[in-house]
Amino acid sequence: MATGENQDTVDMQRLVGGLDAALDDLMDRHRQRLFHYLIRLLQNESDAEDVAQESFVRVYEHRARFDPRLKFSTWLYTIATNLARDRLRWRVRHPQVSLDAENRESGANLGDALPDLSPIPSETMEANDRSAIIRDAVATLPEELRVPLVLAEYEECSQAEIAAILRCSVKAVEMRIYRARQQLRLRLEKLLPRAAA
Repeated sequence: MATGENQDTVDMQRLVGGLDAALDDLMDRHRQRLFHYLIRLLQNESDAEDVAQESFVRVYEHRARFDPRLKFSTWLYTIATNLARDRLRWRVRHPQVSLDAENRESGANLGDALPDLSPIPSETMEANDRSAIIRDAVATLPEELRVPLVLAEYEECSQAEIAAILRCSVKAVEMRIYRARQQLRLRLEKLLPRAAA
């Protein structure tokens, strides 16, 4: 029985050979994990879904460029990471209105006018608050530190895989992850005691 990595190579060979259905097999194996990776990077489900779909479109469009000596997942994550960076840059140039933004005329926020459709049970509130604080702290890391940390901690990529995805040295990955953890530790030391209070 073929391993996932071997099957990826076989499916890419099938895709290059003109069997478009091989893309479905690749998507079935990688879509969910890629989507969760992109949510962590982009902090937005809609953007994550769009970028995940675009990543597989790029796989299809550039299928002939795939090097079968490399891991497919590394190639896929390189594509997705580059697309996510593009999306983040686009967001900076096209800021969105926050639901917390105050209406100048009424003084109320847009978020207050929307119904609360999903109340959180009180016993899970603290865990949700802690998760949100951690998510927000990760989101505030500079991109060069956030991306390798997410790949290492959430996607369980090796430092060599991360180096290939980010096109840098393994030592650079090691230092970025170290710096990201240091910055997170400092931020969370300040933030988490308040959440528990």
